[in-house]
Amino acid sequence: MASPWTFTLLCGLLAATLVQATLSPSAVLSLSSEVVKDGLTQELKDHDAISILQQLPLLRAVQEEEANSRSALGDVLTSILKQITWLKVTSANVLQVQVQPSANGQELIVKIPVDMVAGFNTPLVKTIVEIQMEAEAQALIRVETDEQGHSRLVLSDCSNSHGRLRISLLHKLSILVNSLADKVISLLVPALPKLVKSQLCPLIETTFEEMGADLLRLVRAPVPLGSGQLVFDLLSPDIKDGVIQLNLGAKLLDSQGEVTNEFSNSAASLMVPALDGTPFSLVVRQDVVNAAVGTLLPPEELVVLLYSVLPELAQQLKSSIRAIREEAANQLGPTQIVKILTQETPELLLDQGSATVAQLIVLQVFATSEASRPIFTLGIEASSEAQFYTNGDQLMLNLNEISSDRIHLLTSSIGLFNTELLKDIITEILDSILLPNENGKLRSGVLLSIVKALGYEAAATSVTEDAIVITPAAPDHFLLSR
Repeated sequence: MASPWTFTLLCGLLAATLVQATLSPSAVLSLSSEVVKDGLTQELKDHDAISILQQLPLLRAVQEEEANSRSALGDVLTSILKQITWLKVTSANVLQVQVQPSANGQELIVKIPVDMVAGFNTPLVKTIVEIQMEAEAQALIRVETDEQGHSRLVLSDCSNSHGRLRISLLHKLSILVNSLADKVISLLVPALPKLVKSQLCPLIETTFEEMGADLLRLVRAPVPLGSGQLVFDLLSPDIKDGVIQLNLGAKLLDSQGEVTNEFSNSAASLMVPALDGTPFSLVVRQDVVNAAVGTLLPPEELVVLLYSVLPELAQQLKSSIRAIREEAANQLGPTQIVKILTQETPELLLDQGSATVAQLIVLQVFATSEASRPIFTLGIEASSEAQFYTNGDQLMLNLNEISSDRIHLLTSSIGLFNTELLKDIITEILDSILLPNENGKLRSGVLLSIVKALGYEAAATSVTEDAIVITPAAPDHFLLSR
């Protein structure tokens, strides 16, 4: 029978395992098969895949096939092939790339169909004999994990698709030439799949590696945040239900490039919503967004000559203080000062479809600019509705109204009093001074370079219980936003 100590140890190990199993990345970039398809298509164009196809060594491949089959066919075929002076691809085209999930959803099947016309010349006829060739390269994208536990996306098992090989003579000529063409086609049938594997597959593998490198550079591109920046890095890739998920870590850097806050896998929750037809999504965990907002809104002190800047509010404040202490109101002069201190960064609270920013604020009222001690000091627990929206490829945040949820009397030179008597005027002062100041700092927004880098004009945003979700905007949404 196991001892109590053993049972306790096993429970501890089980608990630790469960915690590790539920760790969430700082952010997740999900890419649909459509994005992968577009990326591969562009890379194939950039690497001039058509030029590779046009340079396929067809004559050498046919000669090698003929040499391998010479013992069975005799010297007749050899003599016929000697009548061919050259055999080349005269035109080529890469048809629409296809990327689709495998049956188990843990891999992506890449299909790249090609259409070519080859011509060969022979003294038997004055014109070029043309042959139509259709083939299809097929490969798998999967997650590969090495002995150290590091995962990466790889493209493997590239070859010609079974059943996707068609070779035919374009134009019928003389019986002798047609017979020669049939012999060439019979040799191209086994030769072309080998050429696809030896010539086209390495190019496809290279384009995939280049696409991955470009994507990694895009993921790691710093996101400017005022004087600092937010930087993501790849932790691990996954393929789930035919969607590539890049699990990301994040860190905040100051203006000197020093790390001020680092995020990686955490027990903080992060639910990744399904793409549901959306090309891609970037889901950023709440604590990362919260830290980013804190970078844009650092602690600060605002000093305002209230009577000079907002005379109506100065009169309202005087009236409210008079209701508490007449002599205190009489002390207020034309140079009365209100100091607003945000001693801590705000806290962003997310809920499904909505967001709130909570702040701890210290507010002091001085009778005049010469006064060394405030009439009173208030500690205010305030909150504002946080509205996320997008403007093109910019993520924007605006704070709407400030609610003074709780007001605490910290110091007072006029004795104790009920702070609720000042709630309305304090809320108006914060709305008139602090809120415009904070929205001014948020007005520049956050550039989402990933949106245009993946080929989309504008972004859309939504809020879940634990994250901000960035997706490309639909065309009609983009037109409305403009």
